[in-house]
Amino acid sequence: MPINLGMNAALAAGSQQLSNRNDPYVSYNFLVEIEGLLTGGFMEVTGLDSEIRLEEYQEGGMNNYVHKFPTTTVYPNLVLTRGLTAIDTLWNWYWSATQGVIVQLNGTIMLLDRKRLPITWWNFKDAYPVKWVGPQFNASSDSQVAVERIELVHRGISKPLAAQAAALARTVV
Repeated sequence: MPINLGMNAALAAGSQQLSNRNDPYVSYNFLVEIEGLLTGGFMEVTGLDSEIRLEEYQEGGMNNYVHKFPTTTVYPNLVLTRGLTAIDTLWNWYWSATQGVIVQLNGTIMLLDRKRLPITWWNFKDAYPVKWVGPQFNASSDSQVAVERIELVHRGISKPLAAQAAALARTVV
């Protein structure tokens, strides 16, 4: 009998967990904040990646596997894409870098919920522009938005504990 009650309690708890849905977040609702820069809204952000590089070592006499040791963590460049506007802050930042004036700025990429409140976020540090791509012009298309891209090199991405706590707090009912 006690086993049966335990099983019923477990099933009831599992049923309660299923009713508290934890759906994946949608990726279209986000903001990019760059320390002190008015940049406008972005259409796309890519490069929010991190990879640990490995060094392989083949131990003598051990032919069934190779040891893999972590060495460094690498981060690709962030690529920010937005519709072209009259706000030239990104272009000016890039132009300064082409003239040898490197201004490193910190920033945050925030994922928002449907009410436009931050769900979670990632910080990047010491970023500066290394590439700018202007709009592609096409006279046969009257409805396409003119788009610019700026590529930022940076010194790492972090997810602060506050961001992790904010995301976790949303799952607790």
